[in-house]
Amino acid sequence: MIRNIAVLVLIALCFSTLQSAAEPGERSSGSADRQSLNVTIYNGGLALVHDRRRIRLTGGVNRVAWRDVSAQMDSSTVLLQAMNASDPISVLEQNFDYDLLDPSALLQKYVGHDVTVVHEARFAGERDTRETARVLSVNGGDVVLQYKDRIETGVRGYIVFPRSSRNFRDKPTLVLTLQSQSAGAHALDLSYLTNGLTWSADYVGVMSADESHLNLTGLVTLTNNSGASYDNAHLQLVAGNLNIAPSGAPMGQLKTISMVRSADTYQVGMSQENLFEYHLYTLQRPTTILDKQTKQVALLSAHDIPIKKTLELRGSPYYYRNRSGDLGERLPVGVYVTFENRGGDLGVPLPAGTVRLYETDSRGTSQFAGSDRIGHTPKNDTVRLYLGDAFDVIGRKKQTDFRTDGGCAAESAYEVDLLNAKAQPQNVLVVETLPGDWSILQESYAHVKSSASTAGWTVPVPADGSATLTYRARVRWC
Repeated sequence: MIRNIAVLVLIALCFSTLQSAAEPGERSSGSADRQSLNVTIYNGGLALVHDRRRIRLTGGVNRVAWRDVSAQMDSSTVLLQAMNASDPISVLEQNFDYDLLDPSALLQKYVGHDVTVVHEARFAGERDTRETARVLSVNGGDVVLQYKDRIETGVRGYIVFPRSSRNFRDKPTLVLTLQSQSAGAHALDLSYLTNGLTWSADYVGVMSADESHLNLTGLVTLTNNSGASYDNAHLQLVAGNLNIAPSGAPMGQLKTISMVRSADTYQVGMSQENLFEYHLYTLQRPTTILDKQTKQVALLSAHDIPIKKTLELRGSPYYYRNRSGDLGERLPVGVYVTFENRGGDLGVPLPAGTVRLYETDSRGTSQFAGSDRIGHTPKNDTVRLYLGDAFDVIGRKKQTDFRTDGGCAAESAYEVDLLNAKAQPQNVLVVETLPGDWSILQESYAHVKSSASTAGWTVPVPADGSATLTYRARVRWC
């Protein structure tokens, strides 16, 4: 059984190392030939790799094993270009070998072929003995071998595999058959799309003691599960929602997008430019992204951003059409923080990500205050964060009257009690979404119509006290 022949791993790997180095007539190219590497990562786990190498070719047909590529490469997107336009290179054929060598795969490749079985002395007698056997099958973890005079399962010893021209690879390899017009060293650029590389933006903000300003730091979190490492790569990130055609679409959609460079440059080393209808962020120094690694790089740093904290009690449109009575013995009051993406160190496109806010306590220790996700936010837009519910400010709401005409209209009255246990007065924004055509007939505080379906009342609640909002609304929905 395969689990009983672990000794063969050393033998198998010895042969695979020789075999994966180069097939007969094949030239192997690894990271040592690399002149530059550019990795552009898009939202959604897609990346574009530009791998530029200097490779010596002969005049005529060449077979090149291009190693150190992503294991999740989409081979239908591969594009090879010669940097010297006067000496073009033609691609006659390409094969992506990603069936990596291991003992099980090696046995599978030799089904129907002969191998040498070495019976170790500790099982066979005074010394090791060798026999030729044919691999009949490898199923369910068992190997079936046919010897000259018998059939056996399992091996007490190890198997020696003959040298052959089979495509045994120790790592994913792109094998290119190239036509070169001249012999010598050629600068070649290989580009391809791959899965397995993701990025996200993470923001950390520290609020001032009076909760009026914010210091914000932006980080980019990179995760590499592509099966390859990218050493000293020029890293670029694209923020935006791209439409990705099904696999098999022609390469070039991402390469031919026009780019217009802007003057925005982050102090921490990330430059930003427009890319079609998206935004491209470029790290100003090379970085290494190892396989199976998560790393963070600085995106931005902004200081003294004016912020506004609001306490909001938000309602629902359903009870304006029905008799509801008591709508909540204890209703949470949400805590929101907003700021404008403009001025000072901001006013730059903010990629979608998670914003985590902290506030410093009386001992000078930062404490977590809540987090929220933001979408892609252009400059001059508003960032609005929901951080949680207030502890010392609560609401209670009940319907005090309800009338309907039996058809498409209803009139109802409400009482909203707000309790503030804080030592400071608080303003609470009561936000109601009303269905259909609506009007406020009576109210104890003046409302603001913030949208076609939204009314808002700002209710001042004294310290260690309470306040009550009453209003009557009429709605028509057909």
